[in-house]
Amino acid sequence: MTAPADPHPATAALATATASSLADDLASGRTTSVALTRALLDRIAAVDDAGPGLRAVLAVSADALDQAAALDAERAAGTVRGPLHGIPALVKDNIEGLGLPGTAGSLALAGRVVERDAPLVASMRAAGIVVLGATNLSEWANMRSPHSASGWSGVGGLTGNPWALDRSAGGSSAGSGAAVAAGLVPLAVGTETDGSITCPSSVNGVVGLKPTVGLVSTEGVVPLAASQDAPGPMARSVRDVALLLDAMTGGTAYASAPGSLPLGSLTLGVADGWRSGHQGTDALFDDVLARLAAAGTTVGAVVVEPPGTAGRQELDVLLCELKDGLDRYLAGRPGPGVRSLADVIAFDEEHADLELAHFGHEFLVLAQATGGLEDPAYAEARAGCLAWAVDEMLEPAFGGDLAPDLLVAPAYAPAWKSDLSFGDHFVGGGGASTAPSLAGWPVLCLPMGLVTGLPVGLVLIGRPNSEALLLAAGHAVEEALGLAGTLVPTWTAPGRG
Repeated sequence: MTAPADPHPATAALATATASSLADDLASGRTTSVALTRALLDRIAAVDDAGPGLRAVLAVSADALDQAAALDAERAAGTVRGPLHGIPALVKDNIEGLGLPGTAGSLALAGRVVERDAPLVASMRAAGIVVLGATNLSEWANMRSPHSASGWSGVGGLTGNPWALDRSAGGSSAGSGAAVAAGLVPLAVGTETDGSITCPSSVNGVVGLKPTVGLVSTEGVVPLAASQDAPGPMARSVRDVALLLDAMTGGTAYASAPGSLPLGSLTLGVADGWRSGHQGTDALFDDVLARLAAAGTTVGAVVVEPPGTAGRQELDVLLCELKDGLDRYLAGRPGPGVRSLADVIAFDEEHADLELAHFGHEFLVLAQATGGLEDPAYAEARAGCLAWAVDEMLEPAFGGDLAPDLLVAPAYAPAWKSDLSFGDHFVGGGGASTAPSLAGWPVLCLPMGLVTGLPVGLVLIGRPNSEALLLAAGHAVEEALGLAGTLVPTWTAPGRG
């Protein structure tokens, strides 16, 4: 079957352009930031707002072209702030940015003017990035209901997957993953609490890094769980992710990592218990491991005895930290409107036709019933999560005779069909996502190919603050697979089955 044409042929080249290649075009004078920003705005209007109606972008910055013009003027005067000078990026709409809604997808925050840039956004602007707009997300970062559909929010509606428009774009950074994959922007910022960068990166066929918790500031980010929340970069190549991580942290520590590590010097540990459980995904993963081994990588099994999960204890942690964090955040955010989690619940119930039309807000109600961080169950649950994630899962995997540099696993199976009635049907993600999320350890997800015509990713898991190693190794793997910037969405129309 012939793949559908790109929904906006005039800007189709942007679907494979990397930030690095666009930066070269800017540096050489082949284009300007204004021209690039205008082309992306045209593409968003044609692809996201009209045409397929992807709904990946929740809002665009009214001053995007003014930002670009100012950066072009600086370049003309001989000032270049960094390698991403003049490159546009989108940020997830649970991150505050001047001129952006900052709603976390909830109508309860719609119209409440953002009065500051979150430090990570200020750092991106200082690096010369055009803050193009905000991406849609799973409302409240998917901590709403056990029956929620990833990528849906009251403000932004349901984000589609550009590979197959009736498939999920993952959660909760659905809009960021779909926007990068669709060529609406070369760079985007997501946030992860448990899988929320990894999943949309995998199912949309892009690269995403969930950094060590604390590496990127969460100030000005609508909180879910302080012990696990981590903003991170998403792009079409590992090199671009490294550049954006530098911009988000205000440093230069990561740009030189890609290209610094040959495959032959790398030892990867594989835990059978962390396979996806999807036949095609796991078969492709085995093929990738064989290719890496043939290229000189040491690949070996590591012993992980998965004793179930930390399920109930993780939920207790998330509920208690959500109660504490959201109450503090809403009370301190300027402007009229909801001031507490209780206010959000009341707002939803008052506007049930909009906010509760497809599924409930059971997790918000459960969180409100906790005592926050003072709840008697909290400390025990948090200790139990760390014991499971670190002592039972991660440390044994990094130990033993192999002593791998990093762990490797398939991320998720191909994207499932979006279902607003019954919620998500994802496969995979298990220990490979949850254990490092609970521990606050970093995870890099990058594409490993297509299964049934849809992208799937693999994850590399590192010890705390090993982002440079992850980026170096990820780039080496990416080069071996030859996929950087090559995956082009098929825009398959919704179908039966």
